[in-house]
Amino acid sequence: MYRDWVLTALIVWPLVAAAGVLVAPPRWAKHLALAASLVEFGLSVPLWWTFAPEGGVQFIRDAPWIPDWGIRYTVGVDGISLFMVLLTTFLVPLSVVGSYSYITSRERGFYSLLLVLTSGMLGVFVALDLFLFYVMWELMLIPMYFIIGVWGGERRLYAAIKFFIYTFFGSLLMLAAILVLVHVVGQRTGVYSFAYAHLLAHIGGLGSLAFWLFGAFFLAFAIKVPMFPFHTWLPDAHVEAPTAGSVLLAGILLKMGTYGFLRFALPLFPAVALHPGVQQIVVVLALIGIVYGGLVAMVQPDFKKLIAYSSVAHLGFVMLGIWALTLQSVQGALMVMINHGISTGALFFLVGMLYERRHSRLIAAFGGIAKVVPMLAAVLTVVSLSSIGLPATNGFVGEFLVLIGVFRSYPLAALVASTGVIIAAMYLLPALQRVIYNPLDKPANEKLPDLSPRELAVLVPLIACILWIGVYPQPILRRIEPASRQLIQTVRLNAASFSAAR
Repeated sequence: MYRDWVLTALIVWPLVAAAGVLVAPPRWAKHLALAASLVEFGLSVPLWWTFAPEGGVQFIRDAPWIPDWGIRYTVGVDGISLFMVLLTTFLVPLSVVGSYSYITSRERGFYSLLLVLTSGMLGVFVALDLFLFYVMWELMLIPMYFIIGVWGGERRLYAAIKFFIYTFFGSLLMLAAILVLVHVVGQRTGVYSFAYAHLLAHIGGLGSLAFWLFGAFFLAFAIKVPMFPFHTWLPDAHVEAPTAGSVLLAGILLKMGTYGFLRFALPLFPAVALHPGVQQIVVVLALIGIVYGGLVAMVQPDFKKLIAYSSVAHLGFVMLGIWALTLQSVQGALMVMINHGISTGALFFLVGMLYERRHSRLIAAFGGIAKVVPMLAAVLTVVSLSSIGLPATNGFVGEFLVLIGVFRSYPLAALVASTGVIIAAMYLLPALQRVIYNPLDKPANEKLPDLSPRELAVLVPLIACILWIGVYPQPILRRIEPASRQLIQTVRLNAASFSAAR
């Protein structure tokens, strides 16, 4: 019974709760949003135990939506999307709690938008109909635009408009490619359908059109990742967004791009994705992102912007792992996606907490605060080390698997990518030293309050995940291995058959 309705409930419940938050008294808004997000997390947790790793796509729900147009409501999860769903439902209640102290105006609007955003994010990860996927892809764009534009920093309108234009431009290209794909397959089979399984089964023989369609999907997903050189919207959006916006933007929204490559771009257009020229371009862009993101992060005076550029570097590892297309690299890419959401989300929470205390994100505004806020300093140290990829933390597992897997396909690329780990230490450790370990020479820092119970409630679950995944990642790896193996086999076999057919 649970399998039949759980994914639909995960999508619909936040929308219902958002409507309730909108009509509730303002003082109840955050409490209702927290209760709704905890219910959402509670609904998703049994997925962990009931999911069968060898079972392929599960929890499928398929029903007609707009049958005259070949559009159906089809949802399901496999080992690739399972942890994106769990990560989303895990981070949303933490984001609500983390917003309690700094969202003091138009609270009903903020928390209702946060819940609508939850539905859009989950819909992207479970959609198995391309029209449904596109609707959910666009749905999450609207609440994030308003979250940045209304509750963001001084340059919030500029950042929100830039985020919207970049993402919407890529989305329109993807929509055009979806319509062309449905039309071409419909002419060939006589069945016009947006169903992912139907399109995947009849995708061969597109010829040169496949390059154009892949290019449209690639651009939409590359902007969302964001890959170099499509990354310029990200630092502005991160810096100007409120803390909850930054956490969900880094933790979930960026992963929609890499998930799109894994779910749609590679399986639908394997011959193009594995074309030597395309492979070289993607690998080079991923390496540039790793090195460039780290080097730019090194010179940032703003702690939040430093973390934003570090995301460019981390997602470069994901893209490199995806295109190496070995079992270790794909598993590593998925682990980096999960771990980046946890570690970078925690960093954004911590920067938000520092900002609430000093009303500044500048690294130079701090110094020596470990003496007055020891708990905050300890948590910041652990989270920073996990972001660097220290062994026994979650960040090490994903990056190590990516480097091992990439070495089998691109030894030189693996060597270059490994310097990204060194660069990460070069931008995060000096920043950490300047914030908490230098002399306490600023009077404004001498009476800062340490972590409150509410802030500990946000950070303790994230620290627990950092240490658990770092020490014992096997339960996650076991669940994602069959789906990763199936993806690799499907892409390689289809690429070989399409090439032979030409």
